[in-house]
Amino acid sequence: QWLSDRKKRALQKKDVDIRRRIELIQDFEMPTVSTKIKVSRDGQYIMAVGTYKPRVRCFDTYQLSQKFERCLDSEVVTFEILSDDYSKIVFLQCGRFVEFHSQHGHYYKTRIPKFGRDFSYHYPSCDLYFVGASSEVYRLNLEQGRFLNSLQTEASESNVCDINPVHFLFAMGTAEGKVECWDPRTRNRVGLLDCALSSVTADTEIEGLPSISALKFDGALNMAVGTSTGQVLLYDLRSSNPLIVKDHHYGLPIKSIQFQRQLDLIISADSRIIKMWNKDTGKIFTSMEPEHDINDVCLYPNSGMLMTANEAPKMNIYYIPVLGPAPKWCSFLDNLTEELEENPESTVYDDYKFVTRKDLENLGLAHLIGSSLLRAYMHGFFMDIRLYHKAKMMANPFAYEEYRREKIRQKIEETRAQRVQLKKLPKVNKELALKLIEEEGEEQQFSKKRKQKNLPSLLKDDRFKVMFENPDFQVDEQSEEFRLLNPLVSKISEKRKRKLKILEELEAQGQEEEEEPEGKASDAESSESSDDEKGWVEEVRKQRKLLRQEEKLKRQERLKEDQQTLLKPQFFEIKEGEEFRSFKDTAKKQKLMKETLEDRLKLEEKLGTLNVSDTTVGSKQATFKLKKSEQQRKQQEAEKRHRQERKTLRRSASHLKSRRGRGRLFH
Repeated sequence: QWLSDRKKRALQKKDVDIRRRIELIQDFEMPTVSTKIKVSRDGQYIMAVGTYKPRVRCFDTYQLSQKFERCLDSEVVTFEILSDDYSKIVFLQCGRFVEFHSQHGHYYKTRIPKFGRDFSYHYPSCDLYFVGASSEVYRLNLEQGRFLNSLQTEASESNVCDINPVHFLFAMGTAEGKVECWDPRTRNRVGLLDCALSSVTADTEIEGLPSISALKFDGALNMAVGTSTGQVLLYDLRSSNPLIVKDHHYGLPIKSIQFQRQLDLIISADSRIIKMWNKDTGKIFTSMEPEHDINDVCLYPNSGMLMTANEAPKMNIYYIPVLGPAPKWCSFLDNLTEELEENPESTVYDDYKFVTRKDLENLGLAHLIGSSLLRAYMHGFFMDIRLYHKAKMMANPFAYEEYRREKIRQKIEETRAQRVQLKKLPKVNKELALKLIEEEGEEQQFSKKRKQKNLPSLLKDDRFKVMFENPDFQVDEQSEEFRLLNPLVSKISEKRKRKLKILEELEAQGQEEEEEPEGKASDAESSESSDDEKGWVEEVRKQRKLLRQEEKLKRQERLKEDQQTLLKPQFFEIKEGEEFRSFKDTAKKQKLMKETLEDRLKLEEKLGTLNVSDTTVGSKQATFKLKKSEQQRKQQEAEKRHRQERKTLRRSASHLKSRRGRGRLFH
């Protein structure tokens, strides 16, 4: 992401992955920002609106290029394609304007009483339903060309609306977190859902009242609702309780909801992430986080292609083969994805190495933090792979030899594994392996008698294989942690063995299992457990006492070594031109540095190197005199004595002249 455009173009000659990137539609972008994106019903045209200046662009998928562009007077809130192609379009603009476009261009423009936020088209009656900053739902009949009586709702404001494509039920989401359903035939409300209350679950943290920000029907009975706090609720219209409540965990308003029927998925998006999840179980299928904020998501019908409108000039196109085939106008994508899966190529990250701060300290490159050679990313940095190899060679020149020896040893071990093997303990953690083998044998005998399945062994589990092969995982039995925990582990193993024996005796006698399988009364069990605890506590105390004694012995040994070591005299060289006084000067300087700024300033005032005075404005003025070296001080004193001597000589000479003049006059 930090690569410049020039660097990316230069990489196209080398990187196969960059050369294989395809620009499906030429100039598929907006000047600044794209806000909404839709596909016509025949699938041939993709239309998008954005800024700046406000405009609409139509792209022809058969020609893979832009068909036309039209500029508008104000920004578009949302739009709808009424025909199968681009010949009839309705735009809802932010200035309360509703603009109609035909195939040739602008057709008609009108206004609604309040600011609109969304609208839906009712095909049987040719009515447009507008919702916005009002309690009314405005109806505009396109056949008669006039406004009809509005629907009066209980909401103060409405954010979104949708019409069911099967039975044409009109639903609208309000700012109070409710969904009102209306029958367009009778113009009466037939249902009310309180989604704000249903979105609050035990796992969600909500600040403020959730309002409805997205609404979408699926078939005749399903409806998905998105809230402004980042929850998606899936409803069956026959129930007032949601089937599933899915939280995005970002606290951002849901911008778009789409249904993918081939895999029964719901695609929900907020401004940061696109999540795909199963509508029956709520299990996440996958998720995508684009580089820029998302404004709208459009799923191309009957395919695995996804398009997004972003807070950036470029509109993104994603193709996910699992969701469905590629559209017929770019069917070559299927072949390309198969080739990419068969032949994985290197990526741009092969030229960089990810290192943590600890790795940089080991390589001696911690001083490069903050420079252009390191790029901060997550919990570490990206650095050039060539610089990394050079630094590693300088830090550890014999690393390759060690790596080569380790690889040879691993190859030999692999060839040995193919031979007929006898049961023997591993080289690392032999005591632990022996303990596991014994426990496994006991559990196998017990499970055979009870006809139970054997649990998998740790020695055969690949996840723990390294623990018995790598010497770095060797258990240190002399460590303090092991010695303190060992009494507890041994007591637990003894208790387990005792329990197994008691269960075997009970089965041999043919007794039925009870709540207390040990066959003892709870008092006896508690007394036994208390005895075990006492013994364990005594053992831990004993180990702690031994650890203290060992630490005391180590301290005594260190003291003896310090006493035996002879202190050698140290010599210090004095700089030229300086005079040695004593070691007390350094101690005085260190003591002075520990003082506060106020105390140091007072001391400087006493010495005469600092002069603090008030100005006429009311502020303070501080004048500092730099400290002079001993040589400079001596030179100044000599100059001062020389000036005084010259002064006395001048005075004596003038005195003699005056006396001679007086004598001549008298004579």
